[in-house]
Amino acid sequence: MMDRRHFSLAAGAAALGGFGIARAQAETPIVLGQSAPFTGPAAQLGIQFYQGAKLYLDQYNAQPGHREVVIKFLDDGYEPDRCAANTKQFIDDDVFSLFGYIGTPTSLAALPLAVDAKLPFIAPFTGAMALRDPFHRNVFHLRASYNDETAVIVKQLTNLGLRKIAVFYQNDAYGKAGLDGVNLALAQLNLKPIALATVERNSVDVAAAVATITAKGPDAVVQVGAYKACAAFIRAARKEGYGGTFFNVSFVGTQALADELGKDGAGVVVTQVVPSPYSPANAITREFVEAASKTDGATKANYSSMEGYLAAKVLVEGLRRAPSGKVSRDGFIAGLESIDRQQFGGFEVSFSPRNHVASKFVELSMITGDGRVRT
Repeated sequence: MMDRRHFSLAAGAAALGGFGIARAQAETPIVLGQSAPFTGPAAQLGIQFYQGAKLYLDQYNAQPGHREVVIKFLDDGYEPDRCAANTKQFIDDDVFSLFGYIGTPTSLAALPLAVDAKLPFIAPFTGAMALRDPFHRNVFHLRASYNDETAVIVKQLTNLGLRKIAVFYQNDAYGKAGLDGVNLALAQLNLKPIALATVERNSVDVAAAVATITAKGPDAVVQVGAYKACAAFIRAARKEGYGGTFFNVSFVGTQALADELGKDGAGVVVTQVVPSPYSPANAITREFVEAASKTDGATKANYSSMEGYLAAKVLVEGLRRAPSGKVSRDGFIAGLESIDRQQFGGFEVSFSPRNHVASKFVELSMITGDGRVRT
């Protein structure tokens, strides 16, 4: 796994190098602004998404006949105030589009700024309904919502006869969005969570939450948090003798969670909103894995980097479909809106002038005791 300090230095140098090359060309690059955690307990989410997106853009930029597309990234540590400051900086710098923001509380901090500036806001790494409703013309989502993910979780649990469900969630807009989804799905079955407990963002202080939830003896715990806190909860709950199952939504960061847990990850379930990077059944997976294999280990194939790769691929398709001539933000938005039921190697994307959510794809995956992920 790439060290965070070395990631920042290497990626920063690569970005500066890219700008230098582009300035020597006839046209300046199209610059995307990404605010994400590159340090702190959620850092692997930002690092992996960026690596996947850059992997695709490096391939695209190597082809002649179009303007380069580059990512300018700023670290927000998964903190909303820092994300808002980064977004203001991007607006001042006149980036072409915001792209690949990581997380609900951070994306929500950026949303009003992006809307006021009429700046495209593409593929935030969150499934929160608050980013989707009300509709904003400049905001486009690649992934299914947390409501979609939690509906699949609840259906799976209740189909197995597991109806005593607890929820461990991050005490912010992200956690509450996931909790809302669980409550909505359970209410349709006349059920409610039997226990609720929280953890603060960027914290692994889970002792009180573990005590609260294990005391109720749930059949399963739905987790809506980042990988370090969820891993800490699982380890502590199992140490207390809890034998139930754990279900996570995709934001947790599947490979990061598996890496944190090691053998303790056996049987942990995670919903996924992009195709598996570990199964060659889909053409997009074969394309992505082949590209990653040529980076000498710089880009690892996992769900988060796969999402970054797909997000960059869809963004470029929007640019390609924009009206000919000088690329404008309005033209780019129109280009994205014209993508209708298009297959990206087995992942279907549909937008329209009134629908800016590309996909409702959700499937279940399970972590194994040796740190692998199977679907």
